Amino acid sequence: MRVKDVMRKKIVSVSPEASVAEALETMTRAKLSGLPVIDETGSLVGIVSEADFLRRAELGTEKPHAYWLGSILLPGRAAEVYASAHARRVKEMMSRDVATIEENASLSEAVALMEKRCVKRLPVVADGEVVGMITRADFVRVLALLVGQPYQEARISDDDIKRRIEAEMKAQHWAPAALVGVVVKDGVVDLTGVLTEERERNAIHVLVENIDGVRTLHDHIVCAEPFSGMVMPSPEDLFKGTAV
Repeated sequence: MRVKDVMRKKIVSVSPEASVAEALETMTRAKLSGLPVIDETGSLVGIVSEADFLRRAELGTEKPHAYWLGSILLPGRAAEVYASAHARRVKEMMSRDVATIEENASLSEAVALMEKRCVKRLPVVADGEVVGMITRADFVRVLALLVGQPYQEARISDDDIKRRIEAEMKAQHWAPAALVGVVVKDGVVDLTGVLTEERERNAIHVLVENIDGVRTLHDHIVCAEPFSGMVMPSPEDLFKGTAV
C-alpha cells in the first residue's frame, strides 16, 4: 500500500500572510490538527499545527520569565519562543523545516519519517507540488477498515489451524515453540506447557488469534520463574481457581 492510497487528497491550507485567528478558524472549521502553509506561488513554505499554539500569551502558557537564563545563553532560541507566543501572522510562528513524503512512497517509509522527525502529519508531494496530507489518524482509519473486514467463510480444518500455529511459533525467535502444546477442536485452541518469561504470553495470544479459523483460545500455560522455581498458573486458570 502506498501513501497515495491512504492520504487525504482534499488540501486545506493557509497562507503565510494569514492571521493567527484565520488559521485557528480554518483548523477548527475543518476539524484538522495541522495545516500546510502555501504561498501565492503554490509553494509549500511551512506547516502550522496544534503544538504551535500550546505556548500562547493569550492562554497564559508562554514560557515563564525564569527562562531568562536561556535568553542570555541562547538569545536566538528565546526570540523564537517569544515570537511564537505573540505572533499575529502565520509566517511568524510556522515551522519552516517541513518533512514531506512522495505520493508513491510506501506506508512503511511514511511511518519511519514520522518517527524520525517526531511529527504527526506529512504533506504529500508529487513533482514538487503538495497533492495531499497523511496523518496518524489516516493510518488508524485505514487499519480499522482492514481489521474490520470479515474473515474468510471457508472452513479451515483443525489440523490446518494447529499446523499453522506451530509453524508460526517456530518462525518467531522469541516463541518457546518446544515448550507449548497446541490442541484444536472446532476452531477452539487450547494451549498448555511452560513459559519462563511472562511477557511471551500476550505475544502468543496475538500469534494464535491471527491464525485464520481460530474462534477462541484457552490458555493453560504455566509460568515457571527460572531463579526461584515458583510456578504460576495462567491468568485464565487463576481466575477460575484451577490449575492444569
